[in-house]
Amino acid sequence: MSRLEKRFADLKTAGRTCLVTFITAGDPSPEHVVSLLHGLVAAGADVIELGVPFSDPMADGPVIQHASERAIKKGVGLHNILAWIAAFRETDNETPIVLMGYLNPVEMYGYGSFAEDALESGVDGVLMVDCPLEESAVLAPLRKQGLDQILLASPTTAEGRLAQLCEAASGFLYYVSFAGITGAAQLSTGQIAERVAGIRARSKAPVAVGFGVRDAASARAIGEFADAVVIGSALVDRLAGADTAEDAASRAHAFLAPIRTALDAR
Repeated sequence: MSRLEKRFADLKTAGRTCLVTFITAGDPSPEHVVSLLHGLVAAGADVIELGVPFSDPMADGPVIQHASERAIKKGVGLHNILAWIAAFRETDNETPIVLMGYLNPVEMYGYGSFAEDALESGVDGVLMVDCPLEESAVLAPLRKQGLDQILLASPTTAEGRLAQLCEAASGFLYYVSFAGITGAAQLSTGQIAERVAGIRARSKAPVAVGFGVRDAASARAIGEFADAVVIGSALVDRLAGADTAEDAASRAHAFLAPIRTALDAR
């Protein structure tokens, strides 16, 4: 059983909603990534999405775009990120970590080499925003190593293609709550709930909902019908400017603790 499978199974047994937290690797500080990862777990994160900085993050809004720019200026790349994950694994071998980003850095690294190094470092899955199901053959080396390829579905996904996504889902299926970019303030939970219910009935994997979740109230609303709630831009925004490991961990805890409490109070 993979870390992702075990984590979702344990949460289901406990009757808890999974909290997935996204941060951009290397922001606000490359020196404090490992301590921040531990801080996220301490604050209640069940799964961590670690964003791979990229120069043209087409699906991301200004907050994550700027975080990527700051990390790139500090020289953050995949080799750094895998080393940080390996360091995190020295004391935490249970919390699943998913790398979220775009194909270009992985292609530059080499798919086969990346697959081997990612597995050795302790990565559990990848979510490549610009790699649709129809082009997923390029990620076969990662799947061969046992890494989950997290797939995306959205309100505009056609029914036929959605059926394919539900059948191929691994780790979890990420449902984008609205047609737009990360961080936008649009969230109509009624329509999302109906759509997610249909997806959960067909999906081989748990369904996580993200984009637009920004506080305890919106997280709890999504947690009523989703297996997992993903929160990213609002957390990245809160962490921006933290200049010490303690400051970053404190900001993460202050932001995530009410969200964790709201999810557990359901």
